Amino acid sequence: MTSIAIQPIKGNINSEQEEINLNWPERYISIAAGVKLALSGLGNLFSSPFTSILKLGAGGYLLNRGVSGHCAIYSRIGKNTQEPVNINIRSTFTINKPRQEVYNFWRKLDNLPLFMNHLESVELLDNERSHWVLKLPTGVGTVSWDASIVKDKPGEVIGWSSLPNSIIDNAGKVYFRDAADGKGTLVDVIITYQPPAGGVGASIAHILNPFFKNIVDNDVRNFKQYMDIDTSLKPVIAHNGKSHKPTVHKSASN
Repeated sequence: MTSIAIQPIKGNINSEQEEINLNWPERYISIAAGVKLALSGLGNLFSSPFTSILKLGAGGYLLNRGVSGHCAIYSRIGKNTQEPVNINIRSTFTINKPRQEVYNFWRKLDNLPLFMNHLESVELLDNERSHWVLKLPTGVGTVSWDASIVKDKPGEVIGWSSLPNSIIDNAGKVYFRDAADGKGTLVDVIITYQPPAGGVGASIAHILNPFFKNIVDNDVRNFKQYMDIDTSLKPVIAHNGKSHKPTVHKSASN
């Protein structure tokens, strides 16, 4: 069972940045879109002058919006994406394995790409810190960040959080309890994140929700599948029909 909640985060904006109402990820998107439109307009200026002028105008607006960090439309409606939106995803399920065994698997975070098909890799940097690489949709690239274990009670709970200034601000907790019938483990996963495009408002968050919920649902199914396989390091079959093999990390030499 998976549930999602959206919580706006209220914060005070520095008075020196009063006119800035776009956060950096959204500014980057505006700049990239503005450049693309402007180049398209210039390239077709003579063959399609009217359309090209519209593209140049829109591209110029987006470029100015991204470079300045100020959106006049947002100002009029009182919107400020400097105030991000947190999205919480929670999933609870039962695994037919002993609690300590399930905990031990999750505690070794570089196991996660074995069943989380949207993760390229998780590299353990030390006992607390790890480096995460996320595959973007449609294979357009990857994003990465570092995270740290913030809570660890063996056999009971694991909590981690991305380090400050990460591209994707996220955190997660996994609770482990004995199932009611005493034959398995009840796993409760809570993941909190701010969308990579920034806090562009609850409306955008609602659009993104099905995508992230689908990821969590698939990962839960993959995890249950993986834990039912006795042979260690056996690849999980993703929904695209391709096997997701574990990433082998070389130990750093001293």
